[in-house]
Order: sequence, then structure tokens, then C-alpha cells
Amino acid sequence: MVVENDEELTKLKDIGRICANAMQVMAAAMEPGMTTLELDQIGRKVLEDAGARSAPEFCYQFPGATCISVNEEIAHGIPGPRVIRPGDLVNIDVSAEKDGFFADTGASFAVPPVKSRIEKLCRDGKRALWVGLNQVKAGEPLAKIGNAVGAFAQKNRYTLVSNLASHGVGRSLHEEPAELSTWPDPSERRMMTEGLVFTVEPFLSLGATWAEGGDDAWTLYGDPKAPTVQYEHTVIATRNGPIILTLAA
Repeated sequence: MVVENDEELTKLKDIGRICANAMQVMAAAMEPGMTTLELDQIGRKVLEDAGARSAPEFCYQFPGATCISVNEEIAHGIPGPRVIRPGDLVNIDVSAEKDGFFADTGASFAVPPVKSRIEKLCRDGKRALWVGLNQVKAGEPLAKIGNAVGAFAQKNRYTLVSNLASHGVGRSLHEEPAELSTWPDPSERRMMTEGLVFTVEPFLSLGATWAEGGDDAWTLYGDPKAPTVQYEHTVIATRNGPIILTLAA
């Protein structure tokens, strides 16, 4: 999607803020002893109260309002009876639709007590996201995002999961430009155009380089198995840099 007028911008900002608020409320409510389904229901209520609907449920019949991935699960975890425990690493991914517009955001949270290496991984995961966001500017190559994140990961001795990519979003949950690498990709030749809407979502890991499927049709696991975090914003590219849509208010 390319934003063409103020009405589209306003509606994108609205759904972006709703997604961010849902994730913020879920993160604040998360505590040991609750199930991932209970956490998901909190997010569902925020979305529904704001007049939005879950994008993975609406678009793909995903069995939950949000994706909640714990420890060995790194993406698309199904909310269910799994109990969140002290020390768990939990990723919350919220995407939703309202008035025909979509936004997508995600973040990883460590449940206290937190090991120092996991605390550092979370901190550096956020840094990796902002390294990528700082490359967003109309007229620049999309490859700058992956190159910058890749340099950050290498410098700090992390790996990047290289089959979970960023993507276009706006009029649908996944659209062109598809498969935006958040790792160095010599084949990436596309450019960021004024008003282009897409996500930036690196998966930073202590060893995983690939995402593999498991016993169900959705949940993805790191290969090799290693703690992995994801942080994600939906942005609009402009000549002055990114407009970040998924900020809580």
C-alpha cells in the first residue's frame, strides 16, 4: 500500500494505535500462572472494544486473536492452556483490521526473574529494530534495512532468523512488497517509495538462523534451538524518515 491522502493516514494511525494499545495492555497483565489463552482474551477485548478485529483470525482463520509464542516457540504460537512461568520468554504479536486498514506490531517480554543474557537479548532486540527503523526513508534501497540490522547482529554476536521477513501491510495483513529481508540480502533491489507502508521486524537470536514448523499448522520454532526475540513496528516511508504507526497512546 502507498498512502495517498490524509484520510488513509488517519485510519492507518488509528489501527496502528489500537494494535499497540492491545500489546501494551497484554504485556502489563502478563504474570506467572496465567495461560496464554487468558492473555489472548485480554488482547481480544482491547481490539473489540476499539472496533477492530484480529487480522490473523479474520484473514487466515488463525485459532486466536493474537499470536503468543513462549520460549522455544519463536512465532505464530497458538493461545491455549500453556501456563506462563517465571523466567519465560514470551513474544506477543498483535495485528488487526479496522475500516479496511491493517497494522501489525510485536514485542518480546521476559517474565521475572530474568537471566542476564536474556535481559541483554531483549534490550538488543529493541536496538536491532531501531537500527532497522533508522534506515527507513523514501528514495532509499530497502536493502539498507537488512544490511544495517545484519551489521548490528554480527557486531554484537547474534544470529538473525533468515526465513521470517518483514512485509507490506495496509490494505491487507500481508501484501507487496513481500518478503522484506531484515538480514543482508544481495538480491534485494527494491526501493522505498514515498508513502509505502510495511513492517520492520527482525528476529534476533542467540543461535537460531531458521524457523521450522512443528506439530500444528502454525507454531514456528528456532533452528538451532536458541532464545530468540522479535520486535516489530508498522511504518510509512517518507522523505523525512519513517512514520511509526504502532505506538501506544
